[in-house]
Amino acid sequence: MQTTPLSFAQALEQQRAAQRADPYPDLQRRKGHLAALHCFLQENEAAIIEAIEADFGVRPASETRLLELFPVRQGIRDASAHLARWMRSQRRSVDPFIFPGASNRVLPQPLGVVGVLVPWNFPIQLSFGPLVDILAAGNHAMVKMSDRSVQLARLLIEVFPHYLPTEKVAFFEDLGRGPEFSQLPFDHMLFTGSGGVGRAVMASAAANLCPVTLELGGKAPAVVAPDFPLATAAQRILWAKCMNAGQVCVNVDYLFLPEGSIDAFVSHAKRLVAERYSILNGPDYTTIIDQPAFERLVATLDDAKARGATVINLAPDQQLDAQRRKLAPHIVLGVNDEMTIMREEIFGPILPIKPYRDAAEVIAYVNAHDRPLAFYPFTNNRRLGQRYITEILSGSVGINEAIVQVGQHDLPFGGVGASGMGHYHGYEGFLTFSKLRPIFRQGRVSSIQAFLQPPYGKRAKNVLDWMFRLRG
Repeated sequence: MQTTPLSFAQALEQQRAAQRADPYPDLQRRKGHLAALHCFLQENEAAIIEAIEADFGVRPASETRLLELFPVRQGIRDASAHLARWMRSQRRSVDPFIFPGASNRVLPQPLGVVGVLVPWNFPIQLSFGPLVDILAAGNHAMVKMSDRSVQLARLLIEVFPHYLPTEKVAFFEDLGRGPEFSQLPFDHMLFTGSGGVGRAVMASAAANLCPVTLELGGKAPAVVAPDFPLATAAQRILWAKCMNAGQVCVNVDYLFLPEGSIDAFVSHAKRLVAERYSILNGPDYTTIIDQPAFERLVATLDDAKARGATVINLAPDQQLDAQRRKLAPHIVLGVNDEMTIMREEIFGPILPIKPYRDAAEVIAYVNAHDRPLAFYPFTNNRRLGQRYITEILSGSVGINEAIVQVGQHDLPFGGVGASGMGHYHGYEGFLTFSKLRPIFRQGRVSSIQAFLQPPYGKRAKNVLDWMFRLRG
């Protein structure tokens, strides 16, 4: 076990050497690596929860268990159960007339060393979630935690090597070294975070021709159809919007409501916040991660108000502790695209609402902007739901629910366009971190070489004519 800190370059060379010594871990070794992940999470659950809360200030243990530990442990169990099938080579067709006795197959093989850059908002789910796929595919991993996850990073650096050695998985503190990490010549890199930083990561990776999976954010819309119960929609959307104080990349960023229903939705929202968070200063409501993030959200509300929006505090009777970075949930009405709130990802407990008259209006607006990481239509009308799915392209879709689709370990998770590229989770994650290696095996006779060799003459023409007639 490594006892002194490794530099990025040292860790990469150590992992490359280990990968060369064992380039294709067998099924049992890979299952052992996944079991080590599960064992670490199980045996250190209390310490993980404590470290994450220390980094946030206040982060309910129930949210950490539900949104981070549970889905990762589910993913480990699922990958372990299906790994033997995922690892099998796949037979592919070959033309027996042109290549008699030959065979084609595709073998998933490990890429090598994968670099993972982890954000702060769900630091276990977004580090261990990818590790499930990376280790299932037989790779090694270097994982750089966020500069806002200091306590958790130190726990991982100190304790995790007791479960897997650093030549297999190595964790690092940020210490302002994000650009240095992304410049390493990994065999694949996964970044989760903002679009601006994602562009910088991709530019760094390009210098090494390193493939990148980018999981970015953006403005994820929701729309409530006239047929869907408004109280139910409010209940589900407010649950998502207040979870982790709205600091979720797939959260509802703005909401379309049918004209005439906004006042009723606001009433439902106020009631729900009062019922669920009677004391926002208490332990059940997460703090904003740091002072700059808190100030950014306050400035976003001030900008909307200055530009004519109506800002509604959903907990007007509570005096929140600004020193602890507690920000009440807000709804903002009368928004337009000149406001910061509609131009930038919110990443907090603020919900802009836009009225609409018909589905075409919603589709036109969403499609005029960057493709979102997630889209949430609330409707029981299957035809309408299918229209939204068909006409709006997004990274994922949650029908009649918000954010929980990202916790489905057997659904691929990823963005499209400005919200990202590539995906992971489940079998698709295994494929992302594998090289699907095509293997052709020639039969006893190479018919191509037997009949098609220079100098080309009438015989070659006749053979090619026959091939085109038969198969062309």
